[in-house]
Amino acid sequence: MSKRNFVQDVGPKPLRSGNDTDPTKSSIVIDKNYRPSEDEPFMNDRQRAYFRSKLLKWKEDIIVETRVTLVELTAQSQQHADLADRATSETDRALELRARDRQRKLVSKIDAALARLDDGTYGYCEDTGEPIGLKRLDARPIATLSLEAQERHERRERVYRED
Repeated sequence: MSKRNFVQDVGPKPLRSGNDTDPTKSSIVIDKNYRPSEDEPFMNDRQRAYFRSKLLKWKEDIIVETRVTLVELTAQSQQHADLADRATSETDRALELRARDRQRKLVSKIDAALARLDDGTYGYCEDTGEPIGLKRLDARPIATLSLEAQERHERRERVYRED
């Protein structure tokens, strides 16, 4: 079996010069063992393909989990004779629905990250415009702030919350 496991469409490339007027899509082949490295140019085509693949896989996993949950919740929608069983079932159902709501919001963030990949702003801090950092993006592919900007944001939140 080959180490190459997929071909991923990386979307339109950002326009950078007068010669770069055709924002056509290109296909990049990525090794399954590929990890973005600081040794290569930031957000090059391979890195963009890697993160696009990672985001799409994450989104697909969430959607599959949601479908399974819906099937299970539908199957479990039975009446319980015992009040304690009914309360437990309702609590479990409420927790599961809350988790699914968080997953729904996460899918929105994944879609926003995919849109940033398309428009060429993915991987750059929304506050400073600096690169976010490959390790942070690998750990949290939907990140919109660099580690330093995120820490500043959280410190400000903490200060306002304590008031």
